[in-house]
Amino acid sequence: MIMPEEIEGQTTSRLDTGRYVDIVRRRHLQFLAPLFLGWLAVWGSSWILPPRYKSGTLILVEQPTMPNSLVAPNVNEDLQDRLQSMTQQILSRTRLLLIIDKLNLYGEKHRVLTPDQKVALMRKDIDVELVRDPQNQAITAFRISYSAPDPREAQQVTGELTNLFIDENTRVREQESEDTTRFMEDQVTSARSSLADQDAKVRAFQSQHEGELPDQQASNLQILSGLQAELQNEQDALNAATQERVYHQSLIDQYRALQGTSRTTTGAPTGLAGVDQRLESLRAKLADLSTRYTDQYPEIQDLKEEIAKTEKTREQLIANMQSGVSGKQLKADNASPVVTDPAQDGPFLQLQSQLQADQIEISNREQAIASLKLRISQYQARLSEEPAVEQQLADLTRGYDQSKANFDDLLKKESESQMATSMEQMQEGERFTMIDPPSLPIKPDFPNRLKMCGMGLGVGFALGILIVAGLEFLDDRLHTEQQIRNLLPVTVVAEVPNISSPHDEGKRKRRLVLGWAMTALIVAAIAGGSAFSYLHD
Repeated sequence: MIMPEEIEGQTTSRLDTGRYVDIVRRRHLQFLAPLFLGWLAVWGSSWILPPRYKSGTLILVEQPTMPNSLVAPNVNEDLQDRLQSMTQQILSRTRLLLIIDKLNLYGEKHRVLTPDQKVALMRKDIDVELVRDPQNQAITAFRISYSAPDPREAQQVTGELTNLFIDENTRVREQESEDTTRFMEDQVTSARSSLADQDAKVRAFQSQHEGELPDQQASNLQILSGLQAELQNEQDALNAATQERVYHQSLIDQYRALQGTSRTTTGAPTGLAGVDQRLESLRAKLADLSTRYTDQYPEIQDLKEEIAKTEKTREQLIANMQSGVSGKQLKADNASPVVTDPAQDGPFLQLQSQLQADQIEISNREQAIASLKLRISQYQARLSEEPAVEQQLADLTRGYDQSKANFDDLLKKESESQMATSMEQMQEGERFTMIDPPSLPIKPDFPNRLKMCGMGLGVGFALGILIVAGLEFLDDRLHTEQQIRNLLPVTVVAEVPNISSPHDEGKRKRRLVLGWAMTALIVAAIAGGSAFSYLHD
């Protein structure tokens, strides 16, 4: 016998079809037996394993009936995240134990299991599958299924899970919407308080700087211009009153003298000449003002009254002088002297009262001028302070405008959130709708006997190949002429044909018939088992 180490390094890597045919011929029974046994073990287990029924339902994700342009939802729009969160809540220990106790799941056969172990088993039996749109991969629906040994139990649990998902989605959306609205209300309250503080600061600043604000600059300028014009008028009136006082004082002095033309201490003429000079001055001033102003101008009206008074005084003076001359003639004729006191004369008293009125008017004019100068200085100070006040007010106003814009934006968002909450409470938002109620399974979902039949065939095939390969590897005999030729150092010139006896031929035929019969039997058994599984699934 030639050992394998003697032929090591002499085999070829070329695919030898004849060799594999020879192996099939020699090892077909050794291949078919493991093939059948492997198939039989897997297929037979499908009839031994306890069946499990699977009930499922499809839940459609319906979009909001209200367009987003009218009412925008205020909840999390990521459906996948929300489904994951809901799944974790629904598959929590507390909720699953409620379903287990309600439907008495895992009771008789699982008495020794703890509640946590029952929850773990139930989680394995629950399956949640998302259904996506092929175009944009958006979630359009999802399936819920549950496996149980009893079909009605599977249907009941699936119904409970479906109701939990639908109710939880409604509750979660309403809760998130209400929380969002409550948050927006708190933000609006805070923004309103901040806006009120900013408004109070602006009002306090405006009250503190009344008259110095930028929007009051035009009125301040107008008032200042009016005050300056009024000051000029008061100064003109003061000058006129001063002249009147001088004039009346001169009349009093002239009246006391009652004679001739004299001069005042300032060199101005008194008596009738002084009145005439005063009258000419007033008329010249009236003519000058009449060229610029109308007759309703206050100063023109004052001049006309003053001219009338002066003319009346001139007439009185002339009358007094005439009466004085007549008195002198009468004195000379009668030679009886008469002494008169000028202080007791009516015209003299009138002149003194006019002089006092002039003095009072001068005092009043001076006080008015001082008051006007004080007010002018105040308004000038306001105008000088306006740039700094304007900058401070701009800073306060900027903060107020920002608070106002933030408040308006939050107020708008609060209104939108309230509308979205109302939409969720009316269940007009995104919601889950059960397309079909949970099905009552008729056939078990596990084990799939037809599928296990194919799996058993694959297991048996792999087992047969493995056994044949192992036997072939352990076999050290030579089975072909080519193997012998490869061992010889010289070329084979002639061959001795194989001489077989009738006994060997009969034995070979019997083996061939037995092989085909076993092959047919195994194929028929596998085909029959597959057909039986198909009919009972």
